[in-house]
Amino acid sequence: MTGSLVIAGLGPGTEGLIAPDVMAALEAATDIVGYGPYVERIAAREGLRLHATDNRQEIERARHALELAAAGQKVVVVSSGDPGVFAMAAAVFEALEAAPAYLDLDIRVLPGITAMLAAAARIGAPLGHDFCAINLSDNLKPFELIEHRLRLAIRADFACAFYNPRSRARPHQFARLLDVMREEAGPERLIIFARAVFRPEEDIAVVPLAEAKPEMADMRTMVILANASTRRVGRFVYAPRKAEAP
Repeated sequence: MTGSLVIAGLGPGTEGLIAPDVMAALEAATDIVGYGPYVERIAAREGLRLHATDNRQEIERARHALELAAAGQKVVVVSSGDPGVFAMAAAVFEALEAAPAYLDLDIRVLPGITAMLAAAARIGAPLGHDFCAINLSDNLKPFELIEHRLRLAIRADFACAFYNPRSRARPHQFARLLDVMREEAGPERLIIFARAVFRPEEDIAVVPLAEAKPEMADMRTMVILANASTRRVGRFVYAPRKAEAP
């Protein structure tokens, strides 16, 4: 097989934060495959084909990318942030597992700056100690599992970075999870709402849980719940590097 498949992360939204290896792969590509808004970030040029699909077509998108690469094309599957964090890398390997004829393809994963790291950088260092990332969408797992993992993470005093917190289809779920956070962490724990970081419409708010409202988040918002020792220093928020025994 003479084609290749690169699974690449486009970072949080500005070209300056795209890794040089990703830029090189995009420049060499014959085909770009991805969710529509991410494909739109790629400049059109002669000889480049753009394949944009709906957000819920991950496996079909991955299969199409494998087929294009097997046909000899230089394919780049794009995700925002990092492709291995709630994004397309896992979908490609899931499709590959079901189609072992493609195992000899030249496949690479190129990292990007994921949303939680971009948001953390804009506010200071809220992930400066142990933390976890939880996808709050229940499209691929039951909501009961999300709530269970959230409770355990807070009890373990992890800072928590939340992806996909609140969509139009499930606005009530984030309200429920805010109640869970208040139950487990108390009303004074800091929570960060970082929307559209590194973009012109960026908006960041840091409030205690008592003041957090569901409408402060949407699908473009990264939400970070601080751990118990997190502090504010001027306009910055950071988690101390030293943790106390429970």
